[in-house]
Amino acid sequence: MRLPVLLAALSVVSACGGVAQVTKSGATAEVGVGFGTAVGNRGAVAPVVGSSLTRDFMDLTFAMESGQELQIFSRFEGPVTVAMTGKVPATAAQDLGALIARLRSEAGIEISPTTGPATITVEFASRADLRRLAPTAACFVVPNVDSLAEYRRLRGQDAVDWALVTRRERAAVLIPADTSPQEVRDCLHEELAQALGPLNDLYRLSDSVFNDDNFQSVLTGFDMEILRLTYSPRLVSGMSREEVAARLGTSAALDSGQSTDWTRAIELALGRGGSQAARKASAERALALAQAAGWQDGRLAFSYFALGRLLAGNEPARALDAFGRAATIYAGLPGAELRLAHIDMQLAVMALAGGFAEEAIRLADRAIPVVRAQQNAALLATLLLIKAEALEALGNPSAAAALRMDSAPWARYGFGSEGMVRSRMRDIAAVAGRAGRG
Repeated sequence: MRLPVLLAALSVVSACGGVAQVTKSGATAEVGVGFGTAVGNRGAVAPVVGSSLTRDFMDLTFAMESGQELQIFSRFEGPVTVAMTGKVPATAAQDLGALIARLRSEAGIEISPTTGPATITVEFASRADLRRLAPTAACFVVPNVDSLAEYRRLRGQDAVDWALVTRRERAAVLIPADTSPQEVRDCLHEELAQALGPLNDLYRLSDSVFNDDNFQSVLTGFDMEILRLTYSPRLVSGMSREEVAARLGTSAALDSGQSTDWTRAIELALGRGGSQAARKASAERALALAQAAGWQDGRLAFSYFALGRLLAGNEPARALDAFGRAATIYAGLPGAELRLAHIDMQLAVMALAGGFAEEAIRLADRAIPVVRAQQNAALLATLLLIKAEALEALGNPSAAAALRMDSAPWARYGFGSEGMVRSRMRDIAAVAGRAGRG
């Protein structure tokens, strides 16, 4: 489908239609069909002293998500054990086992599961209980405690302030038990990584879970390199920032590579609060700030992507342009295949709504292999359901039914309850219904 034809059709559619904890960002508000959680994986390689990796390591390790700088390097010294407590979901043990195996083989960390007292305790509690302590976080990690109850008692005290930790002894990873299996897995990856290593997130990183854009949520090869460097024999807990920099042959100066104004604008654009108009204005401000800063990397691409999502329902021509600009930038970045698949999903939804079933199938087919390989169940199920609705529109109900059946295991893992799965199916069917209504 050529761009001008799709644009014309979509124009018709638019006419009708705290420092104590380190957190994983909560789900962003969804636009249209939604924004599934992304995963990625690349083989780790040995870190090179004085490389760009060491600069990223410094910026991740010696600052926190709040922007507060850290002066002392901390990590666990000696073997690390991990135990799970609380209402442990059925899928958690297998996912944790796979993660620990990767941390051992790819990052070289001496880490193992246990059923007794542990270095890191993963406690599963109700989402409501966790939100009382961290309203905007999907999950989080706290130092020097081994339970939610202990954190409640110590909350606000120096003992649970990551900024005051000079050597890691214990930590608690707190995850909702009443969520989808995929979110449980994603929380295990991000929060265990931050319990072990860096406490910061940087939007400039194109292939990392240490990035609040939430595209990557399973540890990538880059992340394993960062963790391997964290546990390098060249380093030890208690070193100053300058000492670590000297050991790595790099600068002790930090550079987050982003402005607080841009970060705030992105958070407002993708948050659940505020009107659609206010969120769109925030996305446009984020894009303007990125352009003014001269960024040409993932931060600019993400600004375009965020704006495209907010424009897709009412200004499809502008949305299509924003997604196209984001895709052009991502195509030139390492490890951005999953980001491109997210864009293809958004474009497939727009094509389906515009009555272009063949184009929706082409876009879904291009994204599905990438998403399947990286095991992003929520995004894969969404793409399969989009393709099923397109097949239905083309008069092939038997193929559509078979594809919906194929999507079921992925949907249950990605979305959780049967009710959530049915809700997603209804959402996508409603999108297809727009084209039928003209």
